[in-house]
Amino acid sequence: MIRDFLITPFQKFVKTESLAGMLLFGATIIALVWANTPFVEYYEQLWQYKVGISFQNFELKKPLILWVNDGLMAIFFFLIGLELKRELLMGEINTLKKAAFPFVAAVGGVLVPILFYLFLNQTPATQKGWGVPMATDIAFALAILSMLGDRVPLTLKIFLTAFAIIDDIAAVLVIAIFYSTHINWSLILYGMLLIAFLGLLYYKRKYSFAIGIVLSVIVWILFLKSGIHPTIAGVLLAFTIPIKKRINIKSFSTQLHSISGKILEGANENDKHLLTKEEIKCIDNLDDMIFEVRSPLQHLEHKLHGVIAYFILPVFAFANAGVTISTDYDFNFALVTTIAISLFVGKFVGVALFSYLGVRLKITELPSGVKFKQILGVAVISGVGFTMSIFIANLAFSGDLISINSAKIGIIAGSIVSGIMGYSVLRFTKQKQ
Repeated sequence: MIRDFLITPFQKFVKTESLAGMLLFGATIIALVWANTPFVEYYEQLWQYKVGISFQNFELKKPLILWVNDGLMAIFFFLIGLELKRELLMGEINTLKKAAFPFVAAVGGVLVPILFYLFLNQTPATQKGWGVPMATDIAFALAILSMLGDRVPLTLKIFLTAFAIIDDIAAVLVIAIFYSTHINWSLILYGMLLIAFLGLLYYKRKYSFAIGIVLSVIVWILFLKSGIHPTIAGVLLAFTIPIKKRINIKSFSTQLHSISGKILEGANENDKHLLTKEEIKCIDNLDDMIFEVRSPLQHLEHKLHGVIAYFILPVFAFANAGVTISTDYDFNFALVTTIAISLFVGKFVGVALFSYLGVRLKITELPSGVKFKQILGVAVISGVGFTMSIFIANLAFSGDLISINSAKIGIIAGSIVSGIMGYSVLRFTKQKQ
């Protein structure tokens, strides 16, 4: 019973992420096709169209693509922050033993692709793109695993999720430290003070969604104007959200029984369209109880998963994957191959090697019911770095359209090869779970 309670939400999460991967793939194909038709100028005009607000001494107008990359992706990073907090406090990486195997695998999956990139890259101008091949796209990766059905055990999907979350922590740190320029520290200080105030408010008093929205928008603007990427604000704000419920399930059940009894006492056989004052009071109390029995963090995470999976990530893919592939366009083919190899080979070598060494040195142990051949399959799939890789490429090569487009082609190529090869390895693993 307890196991079902724990596993079912995770299975729903996997299903959501899997469909997100399919939508991402569809949005990517549409963007690529549109960008390679005679109507490509409309695609470019759409994403360069400026939208925003302006007052007497304040203006916030940005091209539509930057609203996607700086605005919508801040919500995506907010969800990442919620997942990180939950996993660190109560999830699959909340103890050293649980975190050891995915942590060691993630370290290899971050360091080795970076080393591959630095070794293969011979151009100083593109050296700053070393962070591009370090990230794994969890939506695409889980979509591939889901296509395999019962050929892969649930513990393998849990391992991939924990591994990708640790991977995301590294990506967030890299973005904050290495891909933020011309930083205005005073604005960051104001933003951090507001975050601290919000965290203290939630800790000392009741969680308020309305107050959170207002202060979050202000913090986002402060980070945007400060020079550090505003998506970092999303991660930091997520850590202010309380994970604890204000009342427990037993107390909720007792009070619920009491309220339902009061409503039944005043009810009669003639169904009325309007409620009595006593019934309204009971239902108001019920609303308050429902709010207090929910974990704010869990509730927000649950609500945001659908929005991000079915809207934000496909929009991001549609806005960023439109690369015109033609001999009339200049491409840095060395950069294309460097990124593709670093994703496909670097990720595989890093995850597989570090996983193997961790087990051999008895630092870690394989998840139950998982063969090392299946870990090899996941190691190949981890080279699918679509969303976060494109995001980092936009930051690393900001203003250099040739390098950005070349990086995107390398990311798409490396991700496709990784996905197909990883699927094949797991598909032909003989053990059927």
